[in-house]
Amino acid sequence: MQPTADFEASKLARSLLRRSRQGALATLMPESGDPYCSLVNVASHADGSPILLISRLALHTKNVLADGRVSLMLDERAAGDPLEGARIMLAGRAEEAAGETTKILRRRYLNAHPSAEAFVDFKDFSFFRIAPSGLHLVAGFGRIIDLTPEKFLTEIGDAADLLEAEQGAVEHMNEDHREAMNLYATKLLGADTADWRCTGCDPGGMDMQAGTATLRLDFPERVTSAMALRKMLVRLAGEARAKG
Repeated sequence: MQPTADFEASKLARSLLRRSRQGALATLMPESGDPYCSLVNVASHADGSPILLISRLALHTKNVLADGRVSLMLDERAAGDPLEGARIMLAGRAEEAAGETTKILRRRYLNAHPSAEAFVDFKDFSFFRIAPSGLHLVAGFGRIIDLTPEKFLTEIGDAADLLEAEQGAVEHMNEDHREAMNLYATKLLGADTADWRCTGCDPGGMDMQAGTATLRLDFPERVTSAMALRKMLVRLAGEARAKG
């Protein structure tokens, strides 16, 4: 089925990847090859690919270590009939993190799931990133499409300065600019007033969270440096205040 002309498939897929905090992970049983599905918490890498923190005691982790091929279903948890909401099935390989990569995945995961601090250092837990090979998006009649990774992942090759400064920016926004966070949420994204906090920044936008609610604030232009990020956030705060 071909999508309708007004359908921004890439934007919706990126938003679901950024906003989702839980998903259904499908792995393969090593002996039989049968599919096995389990519920997992997820976060997103700076490029948008999913991050998992899973225990080696879990069957899905044992499956992944034997065969890294996985699929992950994410949905927007729409009220009413869940089939009326958008969802994606992402296929790829789950890769266990090591070295410096572990620090990056740990930081971004804990920003999204601070309660994981209680067990993140247990010896049986490890971080995995799913390297996508493709994505199937379903968002209603006439809105079904397959996307290749370049259509939904965020380019970060030119954003080393931004990514180095990201955690400092996240902490600064959460400690000193909660008013601005609430303005972004309510004035720019139409959300209710809440204790919104920043969970991540990347060249394409900022991720926000209040309890179980999540938002994606897309930037009107790419930002690739700490200075460009600061200017963008000041600009968007001004636009939010101008809305009264």
